[in-house]
Amino acid sequence: MTETPEPLEVRFEPLGLSHLEAVLQIEQQAYAHPWLRANFLDSLQAGYQAQLLLAGEILLGYFVAMKGVEEVHLLNITVAPACQRRGWARVMLDALALWARGQGAQWLWLEVRSGNRRALEVYQAHGFRTVGERRAYYPAAQGGREDALVMNLRL
Repeated sequence: MTETPEPLEVRFEPLGLSHLEAVLQIEQQAYAHPWLRANFLDSLQAGYQAQLLLAGEILLGYFVAMKGVEEVHLLNITVAPACQRRGWARVMLDALALWARGQGAQWLWLEVRSGNRRALEVYQAHGFRTVGERRAYYPAAQGGREDALVMNLRL
C-alpha cells in the first residue's frame, strides 16, 4: 500500500524586511542580473504590492507590483529555481490579477527579456499579449544590453 503525501498548504504573506535575505538569495540563484537589496527596499518603502508565496516555511516565490491609475505594473516575479515548472508562477499571476481587480485596475503590464522563452510561455498562456518592445532595456552579459518585450493583460 502506498502512502498519499500530505497536502501542501500554500499561502501568501507580505514581503517584509525579515524576509529580505531569503528573497535576495533566491534572486541571486534565479538571475544573471538580479535585483539588488536597494531595489527591494525602495519598493517596500514606496508601498508597492510585494507578496511571498510560501509552503510551510519554504519560500516558493515572490512578486512585486506597482499600482497606477487603472493599471498594475508587475516589476518582479520570481519562482525559486528548485520550485520551478510546478505552476507556482501561474498561482502568483492569478493572485496578482485578483488583487489588481480589487484595486480597480483594468490592465496588468510587464516587461520581459526578449530571450526569456520560459517566462514568455507562462505569460502568453496566462493571456498576456506582446504590445511593444523596449530596445536595450536590460543589462546583459559582458556589458551588453537585451531588449524587453512589453506585455499586457486586460483584466
